[in-house]
Amino acid sequence: MSRSVRLICASGLAFGMHAAVAQTSADAPIQRVEITGSSIKRISAEGALPVQTLSKLQIEQSGATTVADLVASLPSMQGFTTSSMSVNGGGGGLQTASIHAIGEGYTLVLLNGRRLAPATSGSTVNLASIPLAAVERVEILTDGANTLYGSDAIAGVVNFILKKNQTDAIIEGTYNTPQKSSSGSSSNIAISKGWGDLETDGYNILLSASHDESKAMYASERDFSKSGVIPFWDNGKKYNLYQLSSNSIPGNATVKYKTAAGVATSKSFGPDFLASGKCNGPNLFNVGNRCLFDYAATVEDVPGLKRNSGFGSLNLKINKDTNFFAEALASSFSNTAQYAPPAQPLGIPVGSALYKKSILPYLSRLGIDPNSVTSVTMNLRLADAGGRADEYKTEARHLAFGVDGSFKGIDYRAAYTHSENTQTDTAAGGYMSLNAFDALVASGKFDPFAAPGNSKDVLAPAVLHNQFSETKSKIDMFQVSGSTELFNMPAGVAQLAIGADYTKQKYSEAPDAYSQGQNVQQPDFTDAIVGGGAGALPIDAHRTNWGTYAELLLPLAKRMDLTMSTRYDDFSAVTNDKNFDTAGNLIAPGKQGESASKATYKLALRWNPLDSLLVRGSYGTGFKAPTLTNIVKPLVNGGSSQFHACPITSTTDPRFPLCNPGSSEYNLLTGGNAATGAGALKPEESKQFTLGFRLEPIPALSIGFDLWDVKLTNQIQTLSEDVVFNNPKVYDSLLRSYYDPIQKQNVLAAALTPFNLASSHYQGIDWDHTYKTSTAFGKLNVQWTGTFMSKAEQDTPGTGLEKNIGRFNSYSEVTFRWVSKLTASLKTSDKFTHAITANYHSGYTDQVYTEDDSVVNVLNVDGSQGDTVAFKRRVSSYTTIDWQTKMAFSKKFTLTAGVKNLFDIDPPFTIRNAGGGNQSGYDGRYADPLGRQIYLVGNYKF
Repeated sequence: MSRSVRLICASGLAFGMHAAVAQTSADAPIQRVEITGSSIKRISAEGALPVQTLSKLQIEQSGATTVADLVASLPSMQGFTTSSMSVNGGGGGLQTASIHAIGEGYTLVLLNGRRLAPATSGSTVNLASIPLAAVERVEILTDGANTLYGSDAIAGVVNFILKKNQTDAIIEGTYNTPQKSSSGSSSNIAISKGWGDLETDGYNILLSASHDESKAMYASERDFSKSGVIPFWDNGKKYNLYQLSSNSIPGNATVKYKTAAGVATSKSFGPDFLASGKCNGPNLFNVGNRCLFDYAATVEDVPGLKRNSGFGSLNLKINKDTNFFAEALASSFSNTAQYAPPAQPLGIPVGSALYKKSILPYLSRLGIDPNSVTSVTMNLRLADAGGRADEYKTEARHLAFGVDGSFKGIDYRAAYTHSENTQTDTAAGGYMSLNAFDALVASGKFDPFAAPGNSKDVLAPAVLHNQFSETKSKIDMFQVSGSTELFNMPAGVAQLAIGADYTKQKYSEAPDAYSQGQNVQQPDFTDAIVGGGAGALPIDAHRTNWGTYAELLLPLAKRMDLTMSTRYDDFSAVTNDKNFDTAGNLIAPGKQGESASKATYKLALRWNPLDSLLVRGSYGTGFKAPTLTNIVKPLVNGGSSQFHACPITSTTDPRFPLCNPGSSEYNLLTGGNAATGAGALKPEESKQFTLGFRLEPIPALSIGFDLWDVKLTNQIQTLSEDVVFNNPKVYDSLLRSYYDPIQKQNVLAAALTPFNLASSHYQGIDWDHTYKTSTAFGKLNVQWTGTFMSKAEQDTPGTGLEKNIGRFNSYSEVTFRWVSKLTASLKTSDKFTHAITANYHSGYTDQVYTEDDSVVNVLNVDGSQGDTVAFKRRVSSYTTIDWQTKMAFSKKFTLTAGVKNLFDIDPPFTIRNAGGGNQSGYDGRYADPLGRQIYLVGNYKF
């Protein structure tokens, strides 16, 4: 065991990495060993903080084909954004990391220890920008690290270490395909070459390039997701899930009118259904006087992905004490997600030709006085326009360079990082121009109440192919640090590390004319997107922050080290350059919100009471500044809500006519909080601790447990839509009449803006065990990692204390109680290594429905649909088994074959209708719809 730990303060490695100092005698030279710890390393390499390290072999054994897949396979990761969420689930082309379900905004992602430009205005990095082929290992710090890495590392750090000092040329190819179909297959080809050995030649140059591609898979290709109408059993009784849409084709109509008593009310019906007595079109189900559309049958389960990337690095010895380093990464990633055809409520002018043809003839039959009609909306699904598809494209550029070395006993490092991320959203199908569509309807070329199938050519000229938006994020960062021995203590040498950094962050959003609609910038623009959003507004903002930190390591005793660290961060107020609110008023350029600064600290203790036992613990504080858009984002259209009963119940309320019958979708508005003074957003604060041990009772066995606890206060959060709609008396001011530029009429909307209104508490235990032994069949290595969540709760106004473990909460999220991964590998010879992995997620309580908002019906004995019922059920646990064999034919060529989901286990059934996208029958955030997959990986060195 080393007698002390030296913190090598490497700002180029994101403010520092832990190093051990082995000192055999007072006169022996100091040997520095990095403490990055994992279950496969001996206890002598363990530090005071819980760090997991995934080696290249472990990455290969995971069978992951992308960085996002690799991160998603880790038991400590929950609450991240997956690629399936881009299928109309708010993913927007992102794939992220989130440690312990605390949130992607609290997990810092680094590349070679340095920051990447975020995909958002905060610090969330799109993992899709990082090529897996270039990754040598991954280090995951599962403890708050804000005093080392900055204020946004409250949950921990994921550090991707890329290849370096390579001299061989390596070509690697991967192909993965589901057994049931080629849809969802993926492939990769990568090549890398290095020149020069840093130690012997004084330099190393490394170049790497790769291409990745994944094909889309449609929901219709899997029995568990092919429809939103799914019969299922629960407690011995049969039910039907009816997850359908009133936006249909032929279109439905909602007529609002006043009764003879003057009470405002409405009725919905399908003109074509009343005329023919049946549903005329695909994916339709009759409910009452109308036909509902089975949108889930038309969406993707997995979007199509493409990535081209290149990486280069230079390491150069200037002299024996000084090194120069530089690295550059360029990546182009696209996520093309297709979901249901355009679903759009559109107004029909009373008295228009379409009204007279398709609405007026049925009013008397429905008991509606034509003279009492106030408005008519058609609920339309434009199937012949094709499925809506977005191509989310991300262009990432990352450059870092600097020097490190030693001078008169001081180890130093200085680095500069420039990183930028540009994301575009381009219409790849299905979306339409409202003006062009209205012209087709007015001319009689397209009848929205007629059956589909003969109007593809008619609608084609109205389909859009423009770029809806462009988002740019950029950071420029300067870092400098130094570390040295400070003074002698009886048990060793005290050491000090200090450093400072300065960062400028810029963020902008540029929606196109269609995405904005009519506003002060374009008062003459009258068009809008059918099937998309409108009311977006531009953002152009920046801010600066600087931080300084210090770490002191004290060897208190022969087997005990104490590390004390502190950091001071200062964030300027956000400078707003261009912004508009929903009324079309320019928000004046200049400072918005308030500046923020705070000092934080951390104490970490490592104690070895025995050679075979390490006890470690830490306690620290944290702070996280509001993101740029938390402050400067204008109030804009945030899409549609889930289904709710109308929160306006008084018939005299001027908003009551905006209500829809029964349970319906309403508009959401989202924005920032640019207030100053008492109403300004304040930084979030945290307190966290860890307590753990690692035990090696015998050399072959290593056992590790870490208890962790994180408390967040002043958390910036918006109220959930459930809280707003279910407590209308409390949040009446958030329920507004909003002019929808697509519907061209006022609609009811809930405004959701951020406040310091929440507090959260997360707690759990991570375990990490390894057993190694030699058997008659070969060398056996068993690794078992997992996370047990004991607390995941949030306290917000209206909701109160909501315990989120093992349940579908009001934010449409699930936190799993147990997540674990067990891998056993057997090396039978120098040529063959076999591995089998079991992946486990515990079950949880499904989305709970009341009788009013339920999508579950009793299925009668005769097979007919019964009454809608309140429903509560459990989603079953999810276990899959993976197998892999690696064959080393020579030192130059290896071939790996494997099967994911060996027993072809379907995702567990769920009735949820929100939170993860448009898929039905399962939740794509938590389960893989591809089923059994077979893959091959070839690697050749020369």
